[in-house]
Amino acid sequence: MNKLYPAIEPYKTHKIEVDSLHKIYAEECGRADGEPVVFLHGGPGAGCEVYHRRFFDPSKYRIILFDQRGCGRSAPHAELKNNTTWDLVADMEVIRQQLGIDKWLIFGGSWGSTLALAYAETHAERVSGLILRGVFLARQQDIHWFYQQGASRVFPQYWQDFIQPVDAADRGDILPAYYKLLTSDDKNIQASAAMAWSIWEGRTASLIPNPSVLNHFGDPYAALSIARIECHYFVNNSFLQPDQLLRDAHKIKHIPTYIVQGQYDMICPVEQAWALHQALPESKLDIIADAGHSVMETGITQALLKVTDELVKK
Repeated sequence: MNKLYPAIEPYKTHKIEVDSLHKIYAEECGRADGEPVVFLHGGPGAGCEVYHRRFFDPSKYRIILFDQRGCGRSAPHAELKNNTTWDLVADMEVIRQQLGIDKWLIFGGSWGSTLALAYAETHAERVSGLILRGVFLARQQDIHWFYQQGASRVFPQYWQDFIQPVDAADRGDILPAYYKLLTSDDKNIQASAAMAWSIWEGRTASLIPNPSVLNHFGDPYAALSIARIECHYFVNNSFLQPDQLLRDAHKIKHIPTYIVQGQYDMICPVEQAWALHQALPESKLDIIADAGHSVMETGITQALLKVTDELVKK
């Protein structure tokens, strides 16, 4: 973390009313006339953190961060209504147009990589490049790996805590069981289930357990939006058609794409990044040998900084 760019504050913040329900928080940092880059956070539902500003040289980049619907400083918190992948894609266009940006570089990790691909495949003419970390293709097999069988066999001790809120009879299909808990009229049931869901993700995010990652996922406010929104998306197949992101990858084959992936990513296994690289053979894939999923893994952080520095020089 100490090798990121120094901490900075936004020079401008926005609350953008994207429909009658949702208001999106967005901020601009760095250089007002710099190279535009938009940071897409994970989850969905995780929100941006202040250190996310620090992956870009503030003397050269115009850095845009925003909290997606229902999380972070956007409102209403943990709201599921009018919250789909395509709502988020539309929000990005509203932000781009309101800020007067013609093209921007997109930097997205985990769910942020999913959203980056969905946006780029819809608005390829607005994308100058893609930097993707911990690629999540949101296929049924990818969701099944983390929420039914796969990661459960690598972390059986953590899995037991994750499934504890779910009745034994319902554990053969975890997602709908959790959805029932996370949309319960009882806020205490929601909060308890959200904490178990979010801590499962936090515990498995790093190759070596990282207290700061666990603290983020263990924060009750963040956990509620992470769990509710993720579960809402995943029970709805992330509002994507089967294999849509790979199927439509040909639409972005001309866009410079850089993929950074941890070899031991247990949330989004490396096969997903590999499949995307095969669909985009001109992309550059950097597999970090001693890293898991988190952007805070040392090797992943340094690889991403190298890419952002190289791109702005071009």
